[in-house]
Amino acid sequence: MNEYEIAIAFDDEAQRWYAINDDIPLALEDDSLDTLIDRVKIAAPDVLEANNMPHVGISLVFKVEAQAVMV
Repeated sequence: MNEYEIAIAFDDEAQRWYAINDDIPLALEDDSLDTLIDRVKIAAPDVLEANNMPHVGISLVFKVEAQAVMV
């Protein structure tokens, strides 16, 4: 099984979540974290298939980057 780590972070300036993975290749953004994760689950196999890469039985690991804010 091929495993891909999807990096997810929040862009404070744009006020949007984004997800990237250079191995797939994939870059998506959305207002909602939950919607973004759902979109990645749908898009990743399609992008892999379009790039003639194994796309069946893949595993996606989501790594959400947290940021601390000092007040």
